[in-house]
Amino acid sequence: MNKDELIKIQLQPLLDYFQKLIPLNNVEKELVSSLFKPRLYRKRQYILQEGDVCNHFNFVVRGCLRLYKVDVKGNTHIIQFATENWWMSEIGSFHSRKPSELSIDALEDTIVLQISYEDLVTIYKQAPKFDKIFRILIENSYVSLQKRLLQNISSTAEERYLSFIQTYSHLTNRLPQTQIAAFLGITPEFLSRLRHKQVNTKS
Repeated sequence: MNKDELIKIQLQPLLDYFQKLIPLNNVEKELVSSLFKPRLYRKRQYILQEGDVCNHFNFVVRGCLRLYKVDVKGNTHIIQFATENWWMSEIGSFHSRKPSELSIDALEDTIVLQISYEDLVTIYKQAPKFDKIFRILIENSYVSLQKRLLQNISSTAEERYLSFIQTYSHLTNRLPQTQIAAFLGITPEFLSRLRHKQVNTKS
């Protein structure tokens, strides 16, 4: 398999994703093929470091990314995971062109398709359909983060864990407990007790 064939295979999930939102014509598909670039990130490699400007929207073809903040005490607070067919970006930094207060790294070897800020502006101008597509993406992201904020201030740890199982069911046995606990805002030990309780409840 040559390089062009490999890139075409990697692009297909993204084209399929766009097709489900708004069908694309051949010209628009060619734009996607020319402006989205494949990139491999190794496990633990940064996509974005705190203090840098976020320059890309990332579509995950394979693997898992996390968006997170490390506080002054060294504690990690995970805001979002992104796996296959999900998007990851630090939207505030991406649109404001200001340094990010958050970081993004790979929890597994991860292949993404990236579009830069400049190329996103280009695709908006050449194919206005993508303006609507990315507006939908950002609106969905806002709704998801708003829901997560409400959960953090009004739900118990057990309720947040049950919500995590529903939203990220494919990650419950894929990620270390430390990562899931950092997302839920609890200790790994407490997460272990919640899991044990769930197993006993089902048995």
